[in-house]
Amino acid sequence: MSEQNAHKTSPRNVPLWQQLQQVAQVVQQVQAGSSTATALEQVPAGLRPGVQALVYQVLRGLGIGRWLREQLVPKKPAPLLDALLTSALVLAWRAQPEQCGGHAEGYTGFTLVNQAVEAAKRHPRLKHQGGLVNAVLRRFLREQEELEVVYRAQSPQRDPELLNLPRWWWQRLQQDYGVQAGDIVHQALQPAPLTLRVNVRHLSARDYLEQHLRPAGIEGILNGAHGVTLAQACPVQQLPGFAEGWISVQDAAAQLAAPLLLEALPQGNNLRVLDACAAPGGKTAHLLELADHAVTALDVDPVRCQRIHDNLQRLGLQATVLAADAGAPASWWDGQPFDAILLDAPCTASGIVRRHPDVPWLRREQDVPQLAAQQQRLLEALWPLLVPGGHLLYCTCSIFKQEGEEQIAGFLQRHADAVARAAPGHLLPKHHNKDAGLGENGTLGTGTASASLVDHDGFFYALLAKQP
Repeated sequence: MSEQNAHKTSPRNVPLWQQLQQVAQVVQQVQAGSSTATALEQVPAGLRPGVQALVYQVLRGLGIGRWLREQLVPKKPAPLLDALLTSALVLAWRAQPEQCGGHAEGYTGFTLVNQAVEAAKRHPRLKHQGGLVNAVLRRFLREQEELEVVYRAQSPQRDPELLNLPRWWWQRLQQDYGVQAGDIVHQALQPAPLTLRVNVRHLSARDYLEQHLRPAGIEGILNGAHGVTLAQACPVQQLPGFAEGWISVQDAAAQLAAPLLLEALPQGNNLRVLDACAAPGGKTAHLLELADHAVTALDVDPVRCQRIHDNLQRLGLQATVLAADAGAPASWWDGQPFDAILLDAPCTASGIVRRHPDVPWLRREQDVPQLAAQQQRLLEALWPLLVPGGHLLYCTCSIFKQEGEEQIAGFLQRHADAVARAAPGHLLPKHHNKDAGLGENGTLGTGTASASLVDHDGFFYALLAKQP
């Protein structure tokens, strides 16, 4: 279930204390290294939507929550108790009208404190800690104005976690982007909207918006050549034409991949195209929606390959799907070169924090060079599979330059037969400003494909041509 749908389907009669128990357990697991998605699988289905919404709020304020807990309880409590206190502090902090991020489910700070105490008392492992939870959170209510003064006096350089990022993450952003780093953090901590890719084999994005969404009372804006971003998210299964394959969920920045690659190819059909690291199949499907080419979709995980099959089946599209390591062509390649290759390489996912706020807390500083080495391995393995005159599109959902422009700069130095063509490079996360005016085509700006995007995740694109 997407974050956007969580509040919509949350049962109203579920007590907040019951949700907070689950929130604490999920946050504890994230802090121990588990992804939110994995941790949420253990939450009872009836509680999951509301718990997910609260967990995402906590993760977007986790640095502040840790800081508040340290101010109030200098000695770190046991992990589950620490997670409950930290979560309650974040939600109570965000429940203040003057704090960014809005209200936590509309609850007041006093309600959150009372329900957190109830959560402790009713939990078998925390039932003897109710008094401590009550004392800490009541102290927070008494001292929140003083704490806010101290918080505002803190410098992010002194304590980057107050920006809700690990120290190394903030330092890397500063190194890569200088004074832009603060705005990047602000954009990344905004909740991502629901963006759709409209299947042009059926209709245009404008026609879908004007002829199907708006008559159904669903508002949105055009976002890129094939995208529609909804003003208010809803379950995609309820959207017009979903079952018929008219639409798919895909961020606007990710929607640039297929057009960028296909526009570089000769006109005509039946070219051989490889989508390496293809799961869950969004870019594979987009390639097939735009042109009749022979597409091979590759992913190392057989389970994720099934997701590619499922997505293509719903859309009525066909590709050759292989479960194999793109970096070991000898195990799967038939020896026939490809006219085009799309490499959406594994990365830190530093560009999609607004969609997955657990990412900064799960990644470690050493992950960046390790993933950069894996990206280099894939580039080196796939380049020989490209026909002379063909194009390789390299992309990642990362904004770290070691995984983007530095990676490609090194590749160009090693390969005299590689030439960089026009591409967006690093796209920084961008949250749509509802007060900004839209152009005649429902977009902001003209020119490059990326200029027409009004809301998108962070991404990197490089288009490489192989010299004949």
